[in-house]
Amino acid sequence: MNDATPNPAADPANPFTAVPIEVTVCVGKARPLIRDLVMLGENAVLTLDSKVDDPVELYVGDRLIARALLEEKEGGADGQLVVRLTEIVDLKGGL
Repeated sequence: MNDATPNPAADPANPFTAVPIEVTVCVGKARPLIRDLVMLGENAVLTLDSKVDDPVELYVGDRLIARALLEEKEGGADGQLVVRLTEIVDLKGGL
């Protein structure tokens, strides 16, 4: 793409820019044994491989698009989470 080519995503008249997309935020993973997983009940705790301050990963479908930090929304409802992007994936060549 050369500099003279307009960016379709920047054009508010482009109908595709108004289509919602689901972004999944992965805060960590757990690897329990199946026997332990089937024994879980209400109020059980499943330990993740990450800490509260660790970066989270953002996905669209199964494609990693960014990394971010979890934060509590300022001035919002108590406990409302937001993500602050810290790294955007180069979709052409990975990270």
